[in-house]
Amino acid sequence: MTHATTHALVKALRRLLGAENVLSQRSELVVYECDGFTIEKSRPDAVVFPRSTAQVAEVVKLCNQHGAPIVARGAGTSLAGGCLPVGGGVVVVLTRMKQIIEINLRDRLAVVEAGVPNIQLTRALAGTGYHFAPDPSSQGASTIGGNVATNAGGPHTLKYGVTVNHVLGVEAVLGDGSIVRLGPVADAAGLDLIGLLVGSEGTLAIVTKVWVRLTPDPQDYRTLRVVFDTVDDATNAISDVIGAGMIPAAMELMDRGIVGAVEEAYHFGFPLDAEAIVVIELDGPSAGLDAQQRRVVAICRKWKAREILQAVDAKQRELLWKCRKMAVGAVGRLSPSYCIQDGVVPRTRLPHVLRRIAQIAAKHRIRIVNVAHAGDGNVHPILLFDQRDQRQVERALAAGADLLGECIACGGSVTAEHGIGVEKIGFMDRLFSTSDLQAMARVRDALNPTGRLGPGKVLPSVDGAQS
Repeated sequence: MTHATTHALVKALRRLLGAENVLSQRSELVVYECDGFTIEKSRPDAVVFPRSTAQVAEVVKLCNQHGAPIVARGAGTSLAGGCLPVGGGVVVVLTRMKQIIEINLRDRLAVVEAGVPNIQLTRALAGTGYHFAPDPSSQGASTIGGNVATNAGGPHTLKYGVTVNHVLGVEAVLGDGSIVRLGPVADAAGLDLIGLLVGSEGTLAIVTKVWVRLTPDPQDYRTLRVVFDTVDDATNAISDVIGAGMIPAAMELMDRGIVGAVEEAYHFGFPLDAEAIVVIELDGPSAGLDAQQRRVVAICRKWKAREILQAVDAKQRELLWKCRKMAVGAVGRLSPSYCIQDGVVPRTRLPHVLRRIAQIAAKHRIRIVNVAHAGDGNVHPILLFDQRDQRQVERALAAGADLLGECIACGGSVTAEHGIGVEKIGFMDRLFSTSDLQAMARVRDALNPTGRLGPGKVLPSVDGAQS
């Protein structure tokens, strides 16, 4: 965009939204040049804060008139560059659209604007007997709209599924500025257009309102902290629990590196010499939970679990989950910079892929610590480096590429819940054939005909360049 075009667009946006809802000064824009994936940065030309779907639609129309790219943004917690304004343009921040419009317990649904933080909905439902099941580790900050854009998961994905399994309907703005409403009707006939939009990372539409499914609270819980002397034993135990026909609510793994940081931050009493700690949660009717717990404990002991402790009350359970969900934040104690990878492999390949992560760390001289939604094979290696040293950045990127390549080689994927964003476009032609990618591009072009929504995200061009 030329300076004159940008100036004219900013004036038009201010007339539409009010000056207080438009940022254009260089010092204001620097905050929005990246998201949680801080390695790549690109500064937008303007940032806007609409307060309604109608305003979002008018912003899209103005951007089309001025030839400006458009990137939707929630809380900016995306870890793959999904909020990166590639080539500048306008960042549409939805955090001022934060109303919980309706909670309907009889129909087991809630209607929320895209900017509602995940934790806000959780708190609003406390005591009702229902909850919104997707609980990404970033739920204290991430928004429902962002969860929809990336099809976010979380620790309880194993039993309850990812975000798409809990979205009944959406209101969204398409690339031409038109407004569509899909759903909310369970098991509706026809094409699953809601499923198409969920996980599309803002490249097909800007989701502004969501109808979410509410899930009854479990009657009871059994939450265990299991200590292992080897990562192999921990991952083998996890696979055997699933192989025995049980589906715990969650099975989360933390390795020795991350445990040290968590213990220093939260003083839970984790043994610092443990090579792996697994948090296992069972939930459901009280009748039968004790028997299920005994089976899980027996499998863990088979794999030489050194210690198995059960949370004795709700407070201890809450603290244990806090330690797991805040684990990534605790990594700041280990390194000035870090990058969180997101790959998924078949559960039986977990021992192999975690051994390969250690080998890749040694090869590239990068320290890597691990957390994992291990129950569904989702690994999150965290690469530690100093972003001020370009050589360390290059080694971290090379190590990350090797990690993701290994996930593909194991029959897995380069993302389970963080999305593709800009970080992983180069892997898409290793996951999909050229004809598959062309078919996806035709769908994108139908809903985003100008190509201005989320440019440079998710899909590569046939020759390998970003499209």
